[in-house]
Amino acid sequence: MSHETLQDVIDGTTDLVAHFRSSKIGKHVYPVVPAEFTNWMSEQLAWRNSVALFDQTHHMDNFFIQGPDALKLVSDTGIGSVANFDIDRAKQFTTTAPNGRVIGDGIMFRESADSFTFVGRAPTVNWLSYQAEVGGYDVETVIDRRSPSRPRGPASRRLFRFEVQGPLAWQVLEKLHGAEIPESRFFRMGHISIDGLQVRTLRHGVAGQPGLELWGPYDEHDRVRDAILAAGAEFGMLSVGSRAYPSVSGEVGWIPSPLPAIYTGEELADYRRWLRADSFEAVGSITGSFESVNVEDYYLTPWDLGYGRFVKFDHDFHGREALERLDTERQRGKVTLEWNAEDLTRVMGTLFDPAAPTYKFFDLPNATYGTANYDAVRNTDGDLVGFSTYTSYSYNERRALSLGIVDADIEIGTELELVWGEPGGGRDLVVIPPHEQTTIRAVVRPAPYSADTRQSYEGGGRWRNAARR
Repeated sequence: MSHETLQDVIDGTTDLVAHFRSSKIGKHVYPVVPAEFTNWMSEQLAWRNSVALFDQTHHMDNFFIQGPDALKLVSDTGIGSVANFDIDRAKQFTTTAPNGRVIGDGIMFRESADSFTFVGRAPTVNWLSYQAEVGGYDVETVIDRRSPSRPRGPASRRLFRFEVQGPLAWQVLEKLHGAEIPESRFFRMGHISIDGLQVRTLRHGVAGQPGLELWGPYDEHDRVRDAILAAGAEFGMLSVGSRAYPSVSGEVGWIPSPLPAIYTGEELADYRRWLRADSFEAVGSITGSFESVNVEDYYLTPWDLGYGRFVKFDHDFHGREALERLDTERQRGKVTLEWNAEDLTRVMGTLFDPAAPTYKFFDLPNATYGTANYDAVRNTDGDLVGFSTYTSYSYNERRALSLGIVDADIEIGTELELVWGEPGGGRDLVVIPPHEQTTIRAVVRPAPYSADTRQSYEGGGRWRNAARR
């Protein structure tokens, strides 16, 4: 039977979780950018020890909002306050469904009184687009979708987007600009000059390091990139490929792709009928050892993702009533899980022993195989205490790390056990071969894992001074 909408897909299956577990979509693809420019280990080291160039042009959607009701649309759909959302400022933007569970998140930029741009993944863009369409807002919107995962020909976007990151980033940026760049606060926007072009900037660090995000018209992409690389050559700048790039999340503590909490509830039925059967929400995949037949068990709250502090009840927004009913003291929290090196060595060693069990392959540097990953995490008594989500390896830390969501009473330093491997041995997955489950010990650490990153975030990011020490 041919399906036209997400609701058709749901109505056509008796087990929605099994539908997502058998998805052939595989892991999230970061398109167009080469996998490696040098090698992924050196590229990871560059953002920590020297300076790196990230090309973020192709893997995220852009959603442009223009009109008298632009601020109202942003306010009505986001958990955060807009009371101090000034022009030339950006904010972490998180959307929740009426059930108070997260749909998605990303970065919202305010570029003028009536103009905003959201940059992130499809679930939030789709929700914003739907609300703009049905909510009676006086706005015009444009969606600029991410580049195809496997483009057949040149890819084109409305904007280029780069980040220059690392301890030597300010030296590179000021060399490009030809003058000192005024200090700016975190998530504030500005301009610099690159090769005679005016380029917009955001004080933001995808790798938790000093630097700026840069963007402008796409037809200037190559000119700006080449100028940055030329200026960065004397500082040892490396371009970061699409293999190393997603492993940033493990170091800085960002969970990139929670399952959108939209699949249940009559109040969302019209939205599900609005979404196409080939939408991200319909074709995405669930992976990991946590297993439930109830899709709502995979829904997450803002607290699960570390966004509880952003929830402000000074405005009405979708999901407010449900969030007001939550006991915030009992909510799970985001942590880093530091994997036991001996256990992981045992798992990887089976690749070289034909007589050994076949365990789930740990790909380097990213061992996340679906668009939404949930590995079961248990205490020493075998009780489920949370999930492990995004999994990667940091050559900077010489550690395998995953981003965990654990019960409120789990303390930093606690050793837990992570169940590694898919239910049924991953028989329905195309991205990894059949295997059997095992357990891996993991110690609960803060998120972000990197002490330097935590200090940068907590200190308000006086990064120029930090970079020049």
